[in-house]
Amino acid sequence: MDLHLTILGSGTSTGVPVIGCRCAVCRSGDARNQRSRCSALLGWDGHQVLIDSGPDLRQQALRNALTAVDAVLYTHAHADHIHGIDDLRMFNALSGRPIPIYGSAAVLQRLRCSFPYIFGDEARAGFSPQLLPQPVEGPFHLFGRLVVPLVLPHGQGEVLGYRIGPLAYLTDCSAVPEAALACLQGLELLVIGGLRFRPHASHLTVSQALAVIERLRPRQALLTHLSHDVDATRHAGLLPAGVVFAYDGLQLRLPAGDEPSSDAPGTAPARPYR
Repeated sequence: MDLHLTILGSGTSTGVPVIGCRCAVCRSGDARNQRSRCSALLGWDGHQVLIDSGPDLRQQALRNALTAVDAVLYTHAHADHIHGIDDLRMFNALSGRPIPIYGSAAVLQRLRCSFPYIFGDEARAGFSPQLLPQPVEGPFHLFGRLVVPLVLPHGQGEVLGYRIGPLAYLTDCSAVPEAALACLQGLELLVIGGLRFRPHASHLTVSQALAVIERLRPRQALLTHLSHDVDATRHAGLLPAGVVFAYDGLQLRLPAGDEPSSDAPGTAPARPYR
């Protein structure tokens, strides 16, 4: 039941290199500066759980020899996190099974509106993904592990972060509220968005993400959803011990840790933690 994490994509919505940009990072030969759109893969007990289906999913799957997706956890419905949804059909074909997808009611409704050929009531024509929407209304069990959703601000909107055992994945957020911080104690690994060094209205900066890390003190931390302002080579020395910039293809293995007890924070069934 060890947890396996693969960073499929570590970049912001533009990807890096950015189209038409000639900055040093976009022209860099360092593979850590070649960033596809933000996504991750979690594995435990033989199951593969995708976090978001961005527009680079096909290339990410090929690069990482990914041949199975058993479930998808959606953080939010922005294009850079959902627009690879059509590529999930190949995993249906390989397994012969529909794929459950988890997200807030608002995210699932956005998916239904954006992709009527997948979710509409009309007869499906052609080769479309077979997906089973599962509303996230609070902590739930998935393949024997407790998944704790955390509601986080994303500018004027909201995203879901997820904690699974010793690991938490928080992307695109502009803050981490106190209630969420209380559910993020004792982490082995925190993956958190740190877009750039300059302020942004809807994303944590690198320094703001580091402040969250300092408060939570996980054993390890990765900064993801990185823009071309972040140079993995030049800026690595700015990070404290135990913190690194995520990069596409990075893999980590974690001990699964104990399941929270029924009276621990994060186990109430009513609502995600805000």
